[in-house]
Amino acid sequence: MAVSLAEPGQRLLARVVDTLVVGVPVIVVVRELVSGHTVDVVAPPAVAGCMLLYEAIQLALWGRTLGKRFAGIEVVAALPDAQSGGASPEATEDASMGAAGVMPVSVPGFVPVSMPEGAGAAPKDAAPAEAGPEATVPGPVEAGARPGVLQSVLRATVYSLPIAARPIPVLGLLASVFWVGNAGMMFEGTSRQAVHDRLAGTLVVKRARP
Repeated sequence: MAVSLAEPGQRLLARVVDTLVVGVPVIVVVRELVSGHTVDVVAPPAVAGCMLLYEAIQLALWGRTLGKRFAGIEVVAALPDAQSGGASPEATEDASMGAAGVMPVSVPGFVPVSMPEGAGAAPKDAAPAEAGPEATVPGPVEAGARPGVLQSVLRATVYSLPIAARPIPVLGLLASVFWVGNAGMMFEGTSRQAVHDRLAGTLVVKRARP
């Protein structure tokens, strides 16, 4: 099915809502059970574990969390072409066959008769085409149904584990670097896949209105 990719702002809004829904109650409970410096050690792993379960279960059942419902987006399985961000080998091969649709023009002795001479070539004095802003904006993509159980668990795990590593000095720093890189990966390529999307084979798309 053809769908439109979610905007980065929608994904950020969904994460903020989900973090508040999970994080605030967990931290309140942790503060009731422990005190002092122990809170800073226990709270991150507790939030990470609850976030993993919260996200994995909802994605496997409905393809979206409460935050994603609020933002109007959902997670779907990425088809091979959408995940690679390119055209299928068949489409590439068809495009290389030329407008005659039979054989490449480069084959010796072959002269296409269905296309007038020079029809496919740009005028000599024509300026090279420049890619406008529209060329970098992802359009509709082909995507599958909601992610499976393993995809949902893997996606939630990749995002949640760095939260659990926050109390550990070196790992906490690496976790912060990971989150920056994870967000930056959405702007690499045309499929807007963060690291956890690429590893799990998922896409975040705008939810179709009923």
